[in-house]
Amino acid sequence: MSTIVETHLPLEGRRQGKVRDIYELPGNRLLIVASDRISAFDVVLPTPMPGKGQMLTDISTQWFRHIESLGLCKTHLLSLDPAEIPGLSQQEAADLEGRIMISRRCRVVPVECVVRGYIEGSGWKEYQRDGSVCGIAMPEGLRRGDALPEPIFTPATKAEIGEHDENIDFDRACDIAGVDTMSRLRDLSLTIYNAGVEYARERGIILADTKFEFGFPVDADGNDTGEAPILIDEVLTPDSSRYWDVNTWTPGQEQQSFDKQFVREYLLKLVAAGQWDKTAPGPELPDEVIKGTLERYRDVRKRLFG
Repeated sequence: MSTIVETHLPLEGRRQGKVRDIYELPGNRLLIVASDRISAFDVVLPTPMPGKGQMLTDISTQWFRHIESLGLCKTHLLSLDPAEIPGLSQQEAADLEGRIMISRRCRVVPVECVVRGYIEGSGWKEYQRDGSVCGIAMPEGLRRGDALPEPIFTPATKAEIGEHDENIDFDRACDIAGVDTMSRLRDLSLTIYNAGVEYARERGIILADTKFEFGFPVDADGNDTGEAPILIDEVLTPDSSRYWDVNTWTPGQEQQSFDKQFVREYLLKLVAAGQWDKTAPGPELPDEVIKGTLERYRDVRKRLFG
C-alpha cells in the first residue's frame, strides 16, 4: 500500500485542502484525491498515516451509496475509476486506486453543517461554562458524553488552511448562505444524521456527532443548474465524525472512540505540557499514535460495513 502525502498530476486547476487534492476534469467534473495527510485542530500534521486516504474513501463511498439508496439526498460521487482520468501514467493510476472520487462540480456552500447528538468536545466545554451548546440552551445536569434531548444543528465557518473553524449560530449561517439555503440544509443534515445514527446503532456504534458539506451543482460555465443541493466532500468518516462503542458508552467520562479523537488526545497532552500551541507547524506523531489511529479506523469500517 503506497503512502500519498500530496499529488502533482498532469491535470488542470490543482487545489490542495487539508487532506485532499482537487483537480479539474473534462466533462464538468472534479477529481478528488484523498491523501494520507491528517489534520487536527485545523492544522495539517507533518506525519502521514499510510492507507488512511483509501480507508476514508471507502467509508465515504459506502455512506454516500447508503444515503442515496434511502432517497435522502443526491451526492457528488460519479465514479471511483482511475481509468477515467486522462493523461495518467500507469504508476500514477495505480497509486490513485481506492483513494479517488470523480465528482460533480458544485458551488460549495461556505458553511459546515454540524449535527450533534451527544455532548462532547467544544460543546462540552461551552456547556460547563455557559449551560449551552453553540448558544443553544441545554438542560442542567448533563454529563460529558450524555445524549442530548434531541440532535441539534450547530453550523460552523469553513476556515482556510492554518485557520480555525468557528462555531456560529443559525442566524449568522443565514447571513452567509441565505435563509432558504440554511433552512433546507439544517433539515437535510438532521435527516441524514438520524439515518446514520440508526444504521450505526444496529451495528453497535454510536454516531455522536458529525459534519456535512453541501454544494449546488453548476454547469460548464459555473452557473447553478437549478438543482437541489447535493452532499459533497466526505461523509460520516472517522475524520469528520465521533464514533463510540455502544457497549462501553459511559456518560461522565471520555468515551472509547473510533475516530480522530485518539490523535487529538495525544496532541492535547502536548498542549498541556506547553510543547505545542495548536498552530502550524504541528508536531510529528509517534508510531503508536499512527498505529492506534489506523486500527480504530479499520475497526469502525469493519463494524459498519463488514
